[in-house]
Amino acid sequence: MTDSSTATVRPARSVRGVVRIPGDKSISHRYAMLAAIADGTSRFHNFSAARDCFSTLDCMRALGRSWKRAENGAIEVQGRGAQLSAPSERLNCGNSGSTMRMLSGILAGQQFESEMFGDESLSRRPMARIMAPLSQMGARIESRDGGRPPLKVRGGSLKAIHYKPEVASAQVKSCVLFAGLLADGETMVEEPIRTRDHGELALHAFGAEVGRSGNTAHIRGGQKLTAIEAHVPGDLSSAAFFLCAAALFPDSQITMPGILMNPTRARLLDILIRMGLKVSVAHLEEHHGELVGAIEAQGGTWKGGVISGADTAALIDEIPVLAATAPYTENGLEVRDAKELRVKESDRIAAVAANLRKMGAEVEERPDGMRIPGRQHLQGAELDSFSDHRIAMAFAIAALRADGQSTIIGADAAGVSYPGFFEELETVAGR
Repeated sequence: MTDSSTATVRPARSVRGVVRIPGDKSISHRYAMLAAIADGTSRFHNFSAARDCFSTLDCMRALGRSWKRAENGAIEVQGRGAQLSAPSERLNCGNSGSTMRMLSGILAGQQFESEMFGDESLSRRPMARIMAPLSQMGARIESRDGGRPPLKVRGGSLKAIHYKPEVASAQVKSCVLFAGLLADGETMVEEPIRTRDHGELALHAFGAEVGRSGNTAHIRGGQKLTAIEAHVPGDLSSAAFFLCAAALFPDSQITMPGILMNPTRARLLDILIRMGLKVSVAHLEEHHGELVGAIEAQGGTWKGGVISGADTAALIDEIPVLAATAPYTENGLEVRDAKELRVKESDRIAAVAANLRKMGAEVEERPDGMRIPGRQHLQGAELDSFSDHRIAMAFAIAALRADGQSTIIGADAAGVSYPGFFEELETVAGR
């Protein structure tokens, strides 16, 4: 049961059914941006319904590229080449750090000045990580408060660089590669840990040559992009909430067709299987370089474990729901090397710890992670989304096995990535 700002979640005995997950956010963002600087009209089926992705579309419209929803529901973006139009007003990125970080790479290669801003949450998020490489390439970027939005980008002629980011980030990599497409020479991004490769695959889908050697991706500037028609796979990060729900109940069974199975994202399934969820994948296909398949999950013994190092980087978006359900595991969960969670839409380490304590759980909060003992019994409680979509949804899942109903304040934050999440959850929760 939900209204615009609160949701009430009642305990369940199982979760069963078929869930059709909305299109992947990461891919939708990148497709929308590249379509705007390609030649021709691109058409995207199952484009993400997330508010964040429509922030990207609206920014592209403000930069002179029209888009519309076709009668069949597809999103059509009209591209007219690499040079965009100077906006008449500031570009509103809403809550979307993805929009601001990756669009900066394209704006850096434009012959005009633009300014991006966002909501209160986005205004606290770090942008220095993209300002540094773009400045090296020749753009001039101004911010407030040591690299916090709003960002003012004065673009121009860019030169290629070999960039080694200190923080492994797919958004930073995509930002620099997008700028590299508009630069003179060959741009290289050498990551400390390999991250999601949606940017490279999207560039290739639109006709660009993108090379890879180990953890280094490289692109030659001056290549032209051509419009595409594509079906966006279901978002695995959104599917994670239903997978964890299935893990809570031994007799659960959830089927999700058409889910993104990109190897740089599918580590989640390996971890879930290791933690005790029974998972099978069928009907694997490749769409524009991205693997897509149907996932079926059955509950088993929810064991827990340790997430650290490269696994933390691979699962950074899924850790909130894994942590929220950790008290129900047999052995508990320990999360390490996750300092990045402190600078997401909320401080997700603090948010998870605060809500679990409201439910009566024991939690050890650490600077870069947390330890949550297993075999705990949680009580329904009034929980805070902290205006963070992943916190709102993570604790909806935790509430399914609590004693008594829970109320999530600020539940409308879920719409940032998954409009209709609470209604979908209600359809599969067996009581």
